[in-house]
Amino acid sequence: MKGKAGLVVGIAIGYVLGSRAGRERYEQIKAQWLKVWNAEPVQTQVDKVKDFAKSQAMALPSTLWESAVKVTQAAGAKGTPGQRLDAAIKVGKDSADDVEAAAQSSAKAVKDAVDDAIDDASENGRGGA
Repeated sequence: MKGKAGLVVGIAIGYVLGSRAGRERYEQIKAQWLKVWNAEPVQTQVDKVKDFAKSQAMALPSTLWESAVKVTQAAGAKGTPGQRLDAAIKVGKDSADDVEAAAQSSAKAVKDAVDDAIDDASENGRGGA
């Protein structure tokens, strides 16, 4: 289903960009696009994706904060300065991996939410036609 929606969008964009029909046809296509974009089911899905993206974006700063706390604690632990530095570097590397994993997870979750929203909007559009 995702491939079909992408194909339709690609064909539409290609037609608009490559069209020799002129400004009038462009305005007709633009009006239809705005009609679809402003439709209630589409905007409902857009709002869902926005809310989900915000919640995922909020998870990343907490991971960054927790990582900074871990590095600070490791640097302030007992031991020689060299041992504390080694501990801070090790925790820093582990924390960097955690932040990377959280960022990738957030990005994947947002992409999945967008794909689901596109699918839902496509199904709602077909059901109403």
